[in-house]
Amino acid sequence: MRVRRFAVGASLLGAAAVLISACGSSGGGGGGGSCVSGNTLTIYSSLPFDPTDKPQAQDVVDGEKMALQAAGNKAGKYNIKYISLNDATAAEGKWEAGQTSSNARTAAQNKNTILYLGEYNSGATAVSLPILNRSGILQISPANTAVGLTKKSATDPAEPAKYYPTGKRTYGRVVPADNIQAAAQVTYMKSLGVKKLYVLDDKEVYGKGVGDGVADAAKKAGIQVLGNEGIDPKAANYRSLAQKIKSAGADAFFFGGVTANNGVQLWGDVFAANPNIKGFGPDGVAETAFSSKIPAATMPNTRVTSATLSPKLYPPSAKTFYADFKSTYGHDPEPYAIYGYEAMNAALQAIKNAGDKGNCREDVIKGFFAIKNKESVLGTYSIDADGDTTFTNYGGYTIKNGKLVFDKIIKAQDTSS
Repeated sequence: MRVRRFAVGASLLGAAAVLISACGSSGGGGGGGSCVSGNTLTIYSSLPFDPTDKPQAQDVVDGEKMALQAAGNKAGKYNIKYISLNDATAAEGKWEAGQTSSNARTAAQNKNTILYLGEYNSGATAVSLPILNRSGILQISPANTAVGLTKKSATDPAEPAKYYPTGKRTYGRVVPADNIQAAAQVTYMKSLGVKKLYVLDDKEVYGKGVGDGVADAAKKAGIQVLGNEGIDPKAANYRSLAQKIKSAGADAFFFGGVTANNGVQLWGDVFAANPNIKGFGPDGVAETAFSSKIPAATMPNTRVTSATLSPKLYPPSAKTFYADFKSTYGHDPEPYAIYGYEAMNAALQAIKNAGDKGNCREDVIKGFFAIKNKESVLGTYSIDADGDTTFTNYGGYTIKNGKLVFDKIIKAQDTSS
């Protein structure tokens, strides 16, 4: 699921010392094998509740709550307290680095914290992860897809090591990363006859990463990449850029970014100057805030990828999830709600895998990396040594009457290496 590429200052990376009782385990994640006293463990969630992102974020939180309630608010013998935090600010209108840092510190300074679910945006995780890593707190994201959070990336040689100041892995995700998504995007483009592509991004960790990934994959697939540049997310309009794309002769464009970074304005302006162009967007725009607000005339030529597939392609338990969600909340869930549900289930599994040491942060981290062949609403998956899921399929979506409509499952081979 998504900070401009900036040098994260020491003020964002530092974390206050957390004094909790020690419990006999050693090695593994950071934090010196710290354990929580008592039988009640706290799980934090951090997501953006700005006006654009709120529908998606709320549904992810509601998915997490559903999973916890289904488990009786327990993991093994431990009671679970759940706290949802907002990493967005009104001033920024989206997730904000200072608020994200504050959320991570809140979790790090709570002696009862066992786990942190977040962030939604990969750039936000670039801020919170080093803080939580220093405190040895497991972080599981329901939406991050930036490759560099877990694996070496072509765009930043310091990744992923710079996110793990202790040198020990404390992070993972239940959604497939952008090396897979980029390949899926290009497979989608090839199927629709794209030959000349213009790549744009919003200059954030997620957007730049997926944009570069698509550009590289497109070149390898024989698609001519006419441009690859970042946009100003706060620009009043993109008319001059749209004319530049027209002059270049592109028959398609890709926007690596999120809706909150002026995605709707960009879409309208590019199509206004290029009415026959095909527009492609990643999971960062796979939400109602985008699909319902782009001009109606652009919808037939718009394609979006998301890790979420059609409910018909998931196990029976997913059908129950979708039905229960709509019954409880009165609407169909946003695409990442089901990943919120599974992120919480993975968190509870990690605690259960730790057994009698389910209150010990280090053992819970080990419990997460020990997840193998887990049956879930998404299908059966494992967590690899980097913290990534073994899921690889992406869904292709069209937009009809302002709604995302599942088009096809995209099976694409990662060509990033």
